[in-house]
Amino acid sequence: MKFDDTKEGGKKNGVSEAIITSTKAPEDVSEEGRKKIEKQMKDTSGYATEEEEEEDEEGKIDLGPLCSLKQQLEKDKEDESLRRWKEQLLGSVDLDSVGESLEPDVKILSLAILSPDRPDLILSIPEVGNPKGLWFTLKEGSRYSLKFSFKVNNNIVSGLKYTNTVWKTGMKVDRRKEMLGVFSPQGEPYTHEMPEETTPSGIFARGSYSARTKFVDDDNKCYLEMNYTFDIRKEWPSI
Repeated sequence: MKFDDTKEGGKKNGVSEAIITSTKAPEDVSEEGRKKIEKQMKDTSGYATEEEEEEDEEGKIDLGPLCSLKQQLEKDKEDESLRRWKEQLLGSVDLDSVGESLEPDVKILSLAILSPDRPDLILSIPEVGNPKGLWFTLKEGSRYSLKFSFKVNNNIVSGLKYTNTVWKTGMKVDRRKEMLGVFSPQGEPYTHEMPEETTPSGIFARGSYSARTKFVDDDNKCYLEMNYTFDIRKEWPSI
């Protein structure tokens, strides 16, 4: 939680800047053509502004008609490489247990806060609503990472991603977005550990924060939207 805007949408580095700079439209191209070319280059650079990401989340992506797992296996079955890829993706899924369900179902089970030299803090996700009161406390200037546990049922979920926005005294101070991937239904829960972060430190970093966490897929279907509060303090709370 470094509260660094460059994390969002991928860090802009010298390589991506060079790509954008070296592929600008020639002077003799029309203004409309110039904008189109520069937009294409920015789209492929891996860098997006906050406004573009928010528009991304608001706009629903059309992925075509949904298919059950059985239908997915039947499609393109003449293509050997495609068939093997699908079987590898599905792993040991019991097709009889998932039936003909079209919609995937993702249930976020828990959040763990991992920090060196401290026991893992496991927080259950409420069945309904948001965590009540102060959900957790972090020590200023400490290294930590988040690990989520989640279950996938019914069908493959594509492009599952995590977003987290943090506010302090009503001002947005951090926004993180991370693609988790594609997951098929299975009996055991999946786990995903986020990259390690360091909490900010100093008198102005301490205090109460509010946050909103969301898990959505490529079809913009939201599986969890959770609002909660946490503190950053001078020391860890007593165990």
